[in-house]
Amino acid sequence: MPTRLPSLTGLRCWAALLVVLYHLSRQVGPVPWLTPVVWYGRSGVTFFFVLSGFVLAWTYHGTAAPARVFYRRRLARIWPLHALTTGISLAVYGAMGAVVPVTAGLWSLLLVHPWAREYTMGGNPAGWSLGDEGWFYLLLPALLPMVRRPVRVALLCCLLGPVLWLAGSEVADPGLRSWLLDYQPLLRTPQFLLGVALGVGLRRGLLPRLPLLPAGLAVAGFHLALVPWHTAVPDALWYGPYSAAQLLAAPLFGWLVLAAAQADLRGPTRLGARPWVRLGDWSFAWYLTHEVVIRCWLALLGRPWPAALSWAALLPLTLAVAAALYRWVERPCERLLRDAPLPHHPGRAVRQRRAAVGGGQSSIESSRLT
Repeated sequence: MPTRLPSLTGLRCWAALLVVLYHLSRQVGPVPWLTPVVWYGRSGVTFFFVLSGFVLAWTYHGTAAPARVFYRRRLARIWPLHALTTGISLAVYGAMGAVVPVTAGLWSLLLVHPWAREYTMGGNPAGWSLGDEGWFYLLLPALLPMVRRPVRVALLCCLLGPVLWLAGSEVADPGLRSWLLDYQPLLRTPQFLLGVALGVGLRRGLLPRLPLLPAGLAVAGFHLALVPWHTAVPDALWYGPYSAAQLLAAPLFGWLVLAAAQADLRGPTRLGARPWVRLGDWSFAWYLTHEVVIRCWLALLGRPWPAALSWAALLPLTLAVAAALYRWVERPCERLLRDAPLPHHPGRAVRQRRAAVGGGQSSIESSRLT
């Protein structure tokens, strides 16, 4: 069975773009017609959580890769760029005169910052999701063998989103509710597990064929529905669209990811074309750096132009920074950490050969969150 699913890499660039436009809308200024649609573009992080679970299950299900090999691969994949962008973000905060506790930066570097409400945005605010991913990675080696009935697990995870959203009515403090439902790793785990179940189900041939176009239209329709919802219900209320955008979209994203993967298995797709794959490769760096670039832009220039012009300048600028970091930092550091020799012990060579056959360094494994 092929391991390359390029359409998923292509989808990553669209999810990252959704997050970037969300921050441009809220920090730089609104653009008519477009801003209402992307006002809750933070839902792109939910997409990445579902995608992460899917690609890791697709890559590692049924392989003999030891847990320590898996942990090393994931650390090599996300940590170097996370550490660099956290340092840059802290330096920018310092230059702007903002105070960020040293403890917050340390928690961020250890990928445990979302567990503490006061440290969730410590260091690089965009990096909070990597703390959740670190928790997911910790779980996965034990989680994969437990997903014996992936269809049932997927249905349960789809149900948990609305249940958690309804549970928000019991939390009166909007800030506490937002941290619990939007950032806290435990309550985000069903989204990752949904992706895992779908990945295992596809590997085992247990899932029906799903069309790609209706899945994309359903995701777009959900975000369009958030526009009148936002007008009718304030975000501070538990049934407002702010948390709903994060918790209710996971099944639609699961549908989209599964349909795109199935389309790849049938043959080439437009999403898997080289330009989209290249942009998808840059998406992790784009996600981690765009907010820092926006912050620098506002500190140095303010808002001298109409928002649309600032967007037109910032989009290629942030993408260029991401492309440079991908080429000269992210990929070289990943190769260095992955290829460095591990301490020898009997049987390692055999297990590594089996892991290379089963999962290896496939392009689909590069579909990270981040």
